[in-house]
Amino acid sequence: MTYNIAILGASGYTGAELIRLIAGHPFMAIKALGGNSKAGQSMATVFPHLRHLDLPDLVSMEEIDFSGIDLCFCALPHKTSQEVISSLPKDLKIVDLSADFRLRDPQEYERWYGNPHAALEQQAEAVYGLTEFYREEIKGARLVAGTGCNAATGQFALRPLISAGLIDLDDIILDLKCAVSGAGRALKENLLHAELSEGYHAYALGGTHRHLGEFDQEFSQIAGRPVKVQFTPHLVPANRGILATVYVKGDAQAIHKEMKKAYSYEPFIEVLPFGEAPSTRHIRGSNFCHIGVVGDRIEGRAIVVAALDNLTKGSSGQALQNANLMLGIPETEGLMMAPLFP
Repeated sequence: MTYNIAILGASGYTGAELIRLIAGHPFMAIKALGGNSKAGQSMATVFPHLRHLDLPDLVSMEEIDFSGIDLCFCALPHKTSQEVISSLPKDLKIVDLSADFRLRDPQEYERWYGNPHAALEQQAEAVYGLTEFYREEIKGARLVAGTGCNAATGQFALRPLISAGLIDLDDIILDLKCAVSGAGRALKENLLHAELSEGYHAYALGGTHRHLGEFDQEFSQIAGRPVKVQFTPHLVPANRGILATVYVKGDAQAIHKEMKKAYSYEPFIEVLPFGEAPSTRHIRGSNFCHIGVVGDRIEGRAIVVAALDNLTKGSSGQALQNANLMLGIPETEGLMMAPLFP
């Protein structure tokens, strides 16, 4: 059976990544591409690397007939996404790539994003989309909220350790480097080549990054008590990739053993041999996440490093993984391509 797919926000990076992935999917066909700012243009014009594909032209979202659509990916900015999704058919399956439905508590959403939530009914039904940990809930969901790419990377490095009680929950330092595509395709002065290249910088220091809301929500739920990590993100002059270096207090060998156990049956999570650290160059363009564990020179401390592609495993690949589950398709379909190298 072939399922008909719509993508809203198809003129952005995550929209283009979805098209790249679905183009090779045996059970999905792209029937509608929404992109208000580029409406009327062909995808070959907006993204020349996709010109070999037979794709519908971009249209405004109001022009899309959802009656024949089985699942819709929503790759719109936060706030816009909740307004659009609340107007879509109530029986339409949706995977949202924005931040609008990640936080379960409306007050927490308002705290981190600065405005009241405008789609409380949909927020209440949304399932958090970190596939490896919410697989069963996602299978029966109508609306799945994809995680933040930074939040996904940090959680892959830490969730099993918090669950197993192997680390000091009051002493977690998360240092993260993210490529520039994580900031989206909109023109911004600080993302111009001359402003960004030949250096990198920390941003959202002191606990102001919005993905902290996801860390607080998820880690505290696992632990059964409040957990707050110290988190500093950095913007690096690369197109793709996230590298998270996490400093924890705990036995490094036990941590590595638990990681191997926790991810032993996960098709997209690769735990490296003890003492090896991953690189973003080895996961680029793929849906894989590589994790390494290294013992620190300070006794009783360990370093956990996780690497993934922010546009694939951190966003569009994760979204397709979730969509596969929602439609009853094998989870790995369309996602087993090898990373790009060099």
